[in-house]
Amino acid sequence: MRTDRLLSGMGKALAVAAIVLWSIFPIAFIVLSSFKPGRDIFAVPPKFFFEPTFAHYLNLWERWGSFFDGLLNSLIVTAGAALLAVAASSLAGFVYSRYSSRMLSGSLFFLICIRLIPPIVVTLPLFPMVNWMGLNDTHLILILLYATFFVSLGTVLMRTFIDQVPRDLDEAALLDGASRLTILRKIILPLVAPGMIAVAVFVVVFAWNEFLFAFIFTATKAKTAPFVLSEMISSVDGVDWGVLFAASTIQLAPVLLFVIFMNRFLVAGLTAGATKG
Repeated sequence: MRTDRLLSGMGKALAVAAIVLWSIFPIAFIVLSSFKPGRDIFAVPPKFFFEPTFAHYLNLWERWGSFFDGLLNSLIVTAGAALLAVAASSLAGFVYSRYSSRMLSGSLFFLICIRLIPPIVVTLPLFPMVNWMGLNDTHLILILLYATFFVSLGTVLMRTFIDQVPRDLDEAALLDGASRLTILRKIILPLVAPGMIAVAVFVVVFAWNEFLFAFIFTATKAKTAPFVLSEMISSVDGVDWGVLFAASTIQLAPVLLFVIFMNRFLVAGLTAGATKG
């Protein structure tokens, strides 16, 4: 019996180790390659010991100043999308949690279904409309698209959290003369802050790395870091892999640090929403 448990535990540990290695290897390769001399990046056999260089980062700064403009655009769009998505999801989640009707049930089912549609399906029909409204190549269009894309998931998640808040608190506040908006702002939202953080993390990770919407709806003024990375790959001068890996490392670092820092809030929020009764 102990042998079976030991073998089972070893099997699970090996499976987890394999998954972790599979996930970390591409990131480690990119980060390490950004510090390797160009001739050593794709050396065969691979060189694990090398003298680090910052030449690729210097070349990135000198040759691709637009990348850092793209990082700023990514920051603006990501922050705006996260704030909008959290606000909309919280309001919608409150309505779905505290009210019930056939229309609301049908619209919630529609939200879940619409989330399953691939983004490219709705992107192309949107292009002439966005062009007509003059929103092409603006931060606003990306903020609206990224927030809209995650409102459905955010609403379902926020509804789950708000369902855990006792309705007795609402009724007591109503008896004291509080409005629904006051109840939401002063009672509900402070109690479901972990859910709001979870929604924000999902939106930040998606918006920071999204490429399709940025590629279609931006050109110069609002292009994000992933878009600039694609320009590096298709450069007429050829791909400078060292510079590309340096840019990828810089683009990866903020969202990776953000997820690591917010991980305990995200896990605590998701488990709270799933286990409270």
